[in-house]
Amino acid sequence: MNAPLRRPPDASTSVLWKLDEIVRDLRLAREQWRVAQQRTLESGGREFPSREALREIVDRLCRALFPMRLGPPDLQQGPSEDFFVGHTLDTALRSLLDQVRLELTHVSRHDPLTDPVCIENDAVAIVRQFAAALPGIRVVLDSDVEAAYRGDPAARSVDEIVLCYPGTLAIIHHRLAHMLYRLGVPLLARIVAELAHSATGIDIHPGARIGESFFIDHGTGVVIGETAVIGERVRLYQAVTLGAKRFNVDADGSLEKGAPRHPIVEDDVVIYAGATILGRVTIGRGSSIGGNVWLTHSIPPGSFLTQAVSRNEVLEGGGGI
Repeated sequence: MNAPLRRPPDASTSVLWKLDEIVRDLRLAREQWRVAQQRTLESGGREFPSREALREIVDRLCRALFPMRLGPPDLQQGPSEDFFVGHTLDTALRSLLDQVRLELTHVSRHDPLTDPVCIENDAVAIVRQFAAALPGIRVVLDSDVEAAYRGDPAARSVDEIVLCYPGTLAIIHHRLAHMLYRLGVPLLARIVAELAHSATGIDIHPGARIGESFFIDHGTGVVIGETAVIGERVRLYQAVTLGAKRFNVDADGSLEKGAPRHPIVEDDVVIYAGATILGRVTIGRGSSIGGNVWLTHSIPPGSFLTQAVSRNEVLEGGGGI
C-alpha cells in the first residue's frame, strides 16, 4: 500500500503554488476589467449587494413571518413571541438597509450628480415601505399555504406545508422578492429569487405577478418568466414552464428589455407536469392543461387541453378534450 503524500516539513504552501504571483496576476486582471467597465470606485469599498447577507436577511424574515414554525425551538406564544418577531425584524431590516444602499449606490455611478443624501433617503424609504408590506405578505402567504393543503391529499397539516414543501419555500421567497422588485431594487430581488432557485429547483423571476392561493406541487424544474401574470387559485406541477416564445430586438440589435413576453394565466387554472406554455398568450379562467403539452397560442376559459389533442388552433367554447 502506498504511503500517503505528506507536505515537506519546511515547505511553505505559498511557495508550492506560487501564491504571490497568482494574487498579483488576479489583481491585474481585476484592474483591467474595472478600467474597461469604468468600475473604479473612489471609496474602494464593496460595490454590490451580498448573497450571504441576503440569505441571512431572508432567513430572519421567514422566522419573523412564521415564528412558531420557523423560529427557535423554545419559543412560546405571547409576549415572548412578539419580542422575538420585533428583534428579528429589526436586525433583518437594518441589514437590508445596507444592501439597498449598496444597490442604489451602484446604480448611481452612472449619474455623477446623484446626491448621497438622496441615496440614503431613498434607501430608508424603500426599507420602510418593504417593512410596512410584511403583514400583507403574511396574509397572502397564508392563502398559499391553505391552497397547498387543500390541493395535496398527502398533506396532513398546514404546518407540514410550511415546514416541508419546496413550493412554499419558493413562494415565500417570491413574495418577498417581488416586493423588492416593485420598490425599485431589482438586483436584490433577483438574488433573493435565486436563493430559492438554488434550494428548490423552482425558478420564479421576481417580476412575475402571482395572485393569492398559489400552489406549486412537487416543484422541481418549474420556470416562471419575468412578465408572467398568474391569477388566483392557480396550481402548477413540476417541470412547468411559463416562458417566452421569442425575444424582440431594438434598432441596434440588442434584446428588448421588459417587454411583455410571458403567458397570462387566469384564475382557477391547473397546469400539469411538464407542460410548456410560451409567449404572451392567455390561458382562460378555469382551464386545465395536461402533462407535457406544448402550447404557443391562447385558449378560452374552461378549456381542457391534453397532449393528444394539442394543435396550433384556438379552442372555442371550452373545447379541447
